Amino acid sequence: MKRISLLALLFLFCLVSGNVHAQNAPVEMADLMRSNGKIYVVVGVLLLIFAGIVIYLIRLEKKLAEKKK
Repeated sequence: MKRISLLALLFLFCLVSGNVHAQNAPVEMADLMRSNGKIYVVVGVLLLIFAGIVIYLIRLEKKLAEKKK
């Protein structure tokens, strides 16, 4: 149990340190898309895809729950 929590903590520290180093690099593509207003299209498409997956999973779970009864 101790070993699992130690590995989880080490993994968490690796994730956090990766994010800290990634913040230093400028993202030219994001700035260009934001200035053109296209970033909102990208965010909208991603939200639609995510909502579709969530709706699909909810419907699938309902169907499985009905079959189980």
